[in-house]
Amino acid sequence: MPERILLVEDDPRLAEMLCEYLGQAGFRITLAPLGATALKQFAATDFDAVVLDLMLPDMDGLSVCREIRTKADTPVLMLTARGDAIDRIVGLELGADDYLPKPFEPRELLARLRAILRRRTPGKTTGDHVMHFGRLDIDSAARTVLLDGVRCELTGYQFDLLWALAKSAGRVLSRDALMDKVKGAHLEAFDRSIDVHMSRIRAAIEDDPKKPRRVITVRGAGYVFAKVQD
Repeated sequence: MPERILLVEDDPRLAEMLCEYLGQAGFRITLAPLGATALKQFAATDFDAVVLDLMLPDMDGLSVCREIRTKADTPVLMLTARGDAIDRIVGLELGADDYLPKPFEPRELLARLRAILRRRTPGKTTGDHVMHFGRLDIDSAARTVLLDGVRCELTGYQFDLLWALAKSAGRVLSRDALMDKVKGAHLEAFDRSIDVHMSRIRAAIEDDPKKPRRVITVRGAGYVFAKVQD
């Protein structure tokens, strides 16, 4: 069954081109030219991913992303014509999985979209797929993280980063090493986005994100997952 994509884009020419291109790639596309329309369609349909332009006529795309994140963990790929990195950082902090600056090649958008969909879809697992660290449980088959039995809300990319860190618990991993370990990470063009995702992971799994005990920054080297057994 074709994966369903919600495309939120107000530029008619770009929207038509993307609908045709992604449709030929095997996706089922629903187009929303306005943020309000997108939110109504999102509430009514189970989409596999959202491609979201940040600059919309009726509302800010960041607000659309925020609303989507209050309802589901559906992967979100942001499109932005803004050159300021702060827009990308805010979008990632709101829960977007990836971003693509305009202008872009349709092939790159397709590659990034497939990457976030792969990260969302659980694959076959071999051997142990659950890791226990005291009050924290990470399940790669169910793609869930539980703290004291309560689910921690992470995007697909954030889950993969945490899983990669936990698999190498006690070892320092650089940003490049993390990107190599995470499926599709070679498409992540904005290096500092790793830091943004790490702050979101800490907000989800740490008792005090400002004083993390599980995901530790090693200045000048990268990150390490500490084997906390509390």
